[in-house]
Amino acid sequence: MLVFVAIIALVGGILIALNLQVRPAAKAAEFLGAKKVSLTAHPSSSLTPNIFVELTKRVKPGVVNISTTKVIKGGGRVFRHFSPPSRERDPLRDFFGEDFFERFFGDIPPRDYVQRSLGSGFIIDREGHIITNNHVIEGASEIRVRLLTDKEFPAEVIGRDQKTDLALIKIKSWKDLPVVELGDSDKLEIGEWVMAIGNPFGLAQTVTVGIVSAKGRVIGSGPYDDFIQTDASINPGNSGGPLFNLSGEVVGINTAIVATGQGIGFAIPINVAKEIISQLQKKGKVTRGGIGVYVQKLTPDLAKSFGLEQSKGALVADIIPGSAAEAGGIRRGDIIIKFNGKDIDEMNELPRIVASTPVGKEVEVMILREGKPLTLRLKVGELKDEALPPTAEKTKLELGMSVQEITPEIARQLRLGEPGGVVVTQVEPGSPADEAGIHRGDIIREINGQGIRKLSDYQAAISKIKKGEIIRFFIKRGERNLYVTLRVPKE
Repeated sequence: MLVFVAIIALVGGILIALNLQVRPAAKAAEFLGAKKVSLTAHPSSSLTPNIFVELTKRVKPGVVNISTTKVIKGGGRVFRHFSPPSRERDPLRDFFGEDFFERFFGDIPPRDYVQRSLGSGFIIDREGHIITNNHVIEGASEIRVRLLTDKEFPAEVIGRDQKTDLALIKIKSWKDLPVVELGDSDKLEIGEWVMAIGNPFGLAQTVTVGIVSAKGRVIGSGPYDDFIQTDASINPGNSGGPLFNLSGEVVGINTAIVATGQGIGFAIPINVAKEIISQLQKKGKVTRGGIGVYVQKLTPDLAKSFGLEQSKGALVADIIPGSAAEAGGIRRGDIIIKFNGKDIDEMNELPRIVASTPVGKEVEVMILREGKPLTLRLKVGELKDEALPPTAEKTKLELGMSVQEITPEIARQLRLGEPGGVVVTQVEPGSPADEAGIHRGDIIREINGQGIRKLSDYQAAISKIKKGEIIRFFIKRGERNLYVTLRVPKE
């Protein structure tokens, strides 16, 4: 009887399945109207169980381990990004501790010592040129490169660029060297598989995999931040090593990590590196375009104060006298929204775009002036190190401050070459101004575009402001000029 029931149930199940047209998971998804999802991680490579095995075999020979030696004068320690330093230890100091030596032997004259650091790199041509990070080789008295075959060579520095943390070194070999292929980082997609190879903690030729977590990251390491974020494991010693896509092309140079996090690593896009490395190979240095403006982020409050609905663009806080910007007609308070045909949505984009523009090229710059679009033409100059446009601080101000007219004595103390304005003399502890970070010594030069030359000007301008409104200040802080906004409390 039980056997008969089981047979009936089996036959019934088969009939029901046929009637419902049971499909494999992918076809069932199509049947339900879902879009078909491809598991192809890269146009030329699909995810098969052995893809990383084959990829590693193919690209690993072109990845190198870099060790450097530098003499530290007076025992000072230097930690740069994440190249792990090491030094000859004193066993007695290790056992008793530094406090014991200081207490019983007093101040001991510091000794010079040798610091050894480890990093990574990759070979880009048969002549032995190698890309790595500047912080891997900076200040090194000796650089040695080890290949996958354990062959070791001394290396010379061809050129380095501190602003992008890139360096080009070279080794000499008696035969052709294995070379990696450079890809196109602009084609990288978020979620795409990538593979990192490097020398973490001295563990040579370590391979890790992950995905592209984000692009265009700004982490505050320099004026041209534009990092690829990845969760492929990156550790001290990976600096300068390659980040590969599944076609075996280098798409990034592993550079930095978040020390307090896991699975958060950053790589310089290879497209950023290509132009830099080309210049280093030809000239040993990098020449960048510059127009001579100081820019700051256009916050929503600042945008409203200029009568704008969107906070897109780079706000010009000041202009270097005699610069290309001045010659081209750009003024303080202009908002740059397009440069040489490229949109400027975020302030951080402008320095990168200008720097990559050839010196001497004539470009169109689209700006907003008093809310109206205007197109200007200017010739790009050469960016000098001493004239690098800094990024103005993001500063939010509220009320809770006292100001004073600038007397001749105050002007001398503050070394003001230009008269006019009022000086902030006090910020009440715990007040909105204190919490927002307004500084004693800030010079207020404008309020909502109205010039402030003396205390009565300041008082007249403030008297027109109503509760809940936003005030736009133009201030001088030390050697810098910038705009800030102050939202008046409603109560």
